[in-house]
Amino acid sequence: MQFLLALIVGGPLVGAVAALLPAPPGLKGSSPDQAVLRHGVVVTGVILLAAILLALGFDHDHPSTMQATTDITWIRALDVRIHLGVDGISLPLLLLTALLTFLCALYSYFKMPTGPSPKAFVALLLVLESGTLATFAVLDLVLFFLAFEMVLIPMYFLIARWGGEGRQAAAWKFVLYTLLGSVVMLLGLLLVGVKAGTFDMVALATDNGRGLTASVQVIAVLAIGIGLAVKTPMWPLHSWLPDAHTAAPTVGSVLLAGVLLKMGTYGFVRIVLPIAPDGMRTFAPYLAAFAVAGIIYGSLACLALARPGNKGDLKRLIAYSSVGHMGFVLLGIATMTPTGVNGALFANIAHGLITGLLFFLAGAVKDRYGTADLDTLAGATGAALYGRAPRLGALLAFAAVASLGLPGLAGFWGEMLALFGAFDPAEGLSRPAFLTFTAIGAFGTLLTAAYLLVVVRRVCMGGPRPAGEAAIADVQGYELAAWTPLVALTVLAGLWPAVLLGLTDPAVQQLLAGGTQ
Repeated sequence: MQFLLALIVGGPLVGAVAALLPAPPGLKGSSPDQAVLRHGVVVTGVILLAAILLALGFDHDHPSTMQATTDITWIRALDVRIHLGVDGISLPLLLLTALLTFLCALYSYFKMPTGPSPKAFVALLLVLESGTLATFAVLDLVLFFLAFEMVLIPMYFLIARWGGEGRQAAAWKFVLYTLLGSVVMLLGLLLVGVKAGTFDMVALATDNGRGLTASVQVIAVLAIGIGLAVKTPMWPLHSWLPDAHTAAPTVGSVLLAGVLLKMGTYGFVRIVLPIAPDGMRTFAPYLAAFAVAGIIYGSLACLALARPGNKGDLKRLIAYSSVGHMGFVLLGIATMTPTGVNGALFANIAHGLITGLLFFLAGAVKDRYGTADLDTLAGATGAALYGRAPRLGALLAFAAVASLGLPGLAGFWGEMLALFGAFDPAEGLSRPAFLTFTAIGAFGTLLTAAYLLVVVRRVCMGGPRPAGEAAIADVQGYELAAWTPLVALTVLAGLWPAVLLGLTDPAVQQLLAGGTQ
């Protein structure tokens, strides 16, 4: 188990170095480019297999216990340790990251984004995977910060070198926002480590803030929370996200929405909630207020983009929808209750599956029509995917209804549990305020349904293909291979939520009670 977790975290880095080396003659295939893309599929496949084996070997009877732990002294003078471990909170995120990265590598093997050499693309993809996996596995505040920052450079280059129109400005905006937030977050992490005398996240969570004064906790939550809120992204610190998604290549958008946004919310659950509970209690109502503002803002922005004549971009609309969906995650965390936090963690995974699928589908539509502009796609008769590419249209409709929270699919449970948590928040939080937040969040679900149904109507419905217009291809074999796991897991999580909640609930209960051991 220890070896598997170390392989999961460090394996992609080794693979990234190997990707930059010349391929052995017998493994080149038809070209060196094909060889390096195949290398990316193999490495991410091995990491996914290791993550599955880790999940199978995980002690599901004790999901609140840190397992597969490694604890080695790294910087003795600062008591910084290479401390790795996994519990019921981090295991689903490790699996999600490994799965989405493998599917992106598989998709890219058949549909490489337009840009420079695939060598650099595959190496950056693997470095990005290593950074995200490390973020969910490390148990030291300094290592958490290093892993948190490790993903910035590869994502910057994926957007700037393989992105579309406006990619340079979008990439710089992404880096500047996240770097500025991270500088403030580092100060908060150092404050906690210095005042508590340790950077060990397990020890700090077990102490449950008893070694930190109330004022230190408030300052720490404010500083750490700003950095995490930028990455989440929380309104009004979200403005880098639509530009990054619009400009990013398809696989960049999938990983950005499906994995990178989860790093911020994971930090709230793993660090802020257990380490500084008094500070979190002070800021919880404000976090909830920003969360529901993001839900409404994101939905209204999507409605505006979906209206005829507004030249709305499909990828940009999905990006704004992420602002709303992550608002439900933040609302669940702000309740500081097991119900709300479990809902937040469930919504995290559901968003990664569903929005990852949506960005895959948006990329496929853009490839076929040469644009993601909704007005162009709708045209006089609509893109009419139901008639011209029925499987693609059916998948887009499925992803849309899953995203709006249809019961029986994964998107339903997280949002419902977050609202239930807000209906009865933790002791010490204002119930009238959270009842107001519950009502606003519930209204946001109606707006979400409205804009997603408008998108489905405009893109999927329409008249027959005009004479002389070229036919478009329906779902290809490699697309089906990349998208089927996301569809299956969305249905599985919707019909059998206990698979995920059985992992997270014991860990959340113990985390909120004061410890992870």
